[in-house]
Amino acid sequence: MLGEQIHECHVAVIGSGGAGIRAAIEASSHGETLLISKTIAGKGGCTIMAEGGYNAVMCEADCTDDHYQDTMRGGAYLNDPELVRVLVSEAPLRMNDLISWGAVFDVTPECTIAQRPFGGQKFPRTCYAGDRTGHEMMMTLMDRYHACGAETLHEVDVIDLIPSKEGITGLVGLDRKGDLVIVHADAVILATGGGTRIYDISTNSMSGTGDGYAIGYRAGATLIDMEQIQFHPTGAVYPRDARGRLITEAVRGEGGVLKNTKGERFMSRYDPERMELSTRDVVARAVATEIQEGRGTEHGGVYLDVTHLKPEEIERRLPIMLEQYLQFGVDIRKEPMEVAPTAHHIMGGLKITPDGATTIRRLYACGEVTGGVHGANRLGGNALADTQVFGKRAGEAAALCSRISCPDIDPMIHDIRELLGTYREGTINPAAVITELRLAMWEGAGIFRDEGSLTRCRETIERLMKMTPKAVSNQNLAECCTVRNMCTTAHLIVTSALLRKESRGSHLRTDCTEIYNPEKSLFGHTGISPAGARIERRNS
Repeated sequence: MLGEQIHECHVAVIGSGGAGIRAAIEASSHGETLLISKTIAGKGGCTIMAEGGYNAVMCEADCTDDHYQDTMRGGAYLNDPELVRVLVSEAPLRMNDLISWGAVFDVTPECTIAQRPFGGQKFPRTCYAGDRTGHEMMMTLMDRYHACGAETLHEVDVIDLIPSKEGITGLVGLDRKGDLVIVHADAVILATGGGTRIYDISTNSMSGTGDGYAIGYRAGATLIDMEQIQFHPTGAVYPRDARGRLITEAVRGEGGVLKNTKGERFMSRYDPERMELSTRDVVARAVATEIQEGRGTEHGGVYLDVTHLKPEEIERRLPIMLEQYLQFGVDIRKEPMEVAPTAHHIMGGLKITPDGATTIRRLYACGEVTGGVHGANRLGGNALADTQVFGKRAGEAAALCSRISCPDIDPMIHDIRELLGTYREGTINPAAVITELRLAMWEGAGIFRDEGSLTRCRETIERLMKMTPKAVSNQNLAECCTVRNMCTTAHLIVTSALLRKESRGSHLRTDCTEIYNPEKSLFGHTGISPAGARIERRNS
């Protein structure tokens, strides 16, 4: 039999990336806060891996109206305008929080925060700490977190949320030994990050398996725009063991250029005005097209070149990129990198209000697990700002929830034990399911999509969902639960992609030839919940 641990708190935060830690810091000032981390808190997730920067209006030459317009235009006007207004107006405040807590960002000779240009923006508003911005943020946040009095459960995989008539009142998880962990809470915050590990090639950390989307969906929450998957245009392709590793947009922000094997700076064909600093969806499709039409390298990529920059500039502004490639035997001061698109970010997610409230009472969400902030395509630099702005808001709103009594969860625990029992009697290696799922998603729901490829992909997912992965020991039970989450998240993405019969942002349907002005498109959000899936129609 599995043992049980029981914890009680006012607010439970699931996830320990930038959004989760910021939410826990805020919630802890109002009551007992418990952070549940799938990894070692502060060392997993994508925030700590983020290299490029944090978008914020930090000088008089820039303005929040421009940041708003850039974000809406970049997101193909699928963004929730109210969420974007909150993002752009509060990003500078949350940047000031980080600085006051000790974060060290690059500065100008005049001792103001240095900002670099990123794609799709009229102004160089991306604040940075070399090319290790996320790491600097996480170290600062963890220092603050350790002083705030919250408690932490490390290496716990959440299985499901606890429902009641009052809303969500806790969660059930598994620790690293395979024992059940039960948390009773007055409110729960989902800050589980993204899920592009369901694709064959991804920049995400190993924890980016889409758990939060699946957990929220099973609890009854509505998710929006799950078809909108950002493929970062520059992931490493060579050497093979570096495949998919993110080559930060800071490389292009600092002047890196994209070339094909003919030596052409090909972005002039796709966006002659913005070139390499076009939005990520445009650049990713351009790179993919060059490769498909035979102008790519033998390893299936194109060249990203910074050799025209001074070596000392590369050493000072891109030290992590330089160090990583030197380990692969490539000196980017003297030779170009080989890059290709890689699955990077899910713009869709749980539908939220500006305070992070989902469609389920007492369930809040922040960070990449949410939808609406970034629309159909995220601007580089907006994600780190998102974690801080909505992490703070969700933490504060959840903490203001009233106290409630614990519901009877014996029937739920019985069902979970039965589920885990089926995994002990499973018939297939979880890794085999994951491998087939990733290949199906890459081939059927990648950069270029059509009804046929999406339908075949969904059929594969549904077949995999019927399989029962086998746990050879209690320690493998969590892996089987992760397989369930990955398949659920993939199914949400493909179902939503079939609904959106238009090309918009990162969602390109090659079988939909009618071109809509994104700002005046007939289509609004896709929405999906256990009650069904639909797409909003506008101006019809």
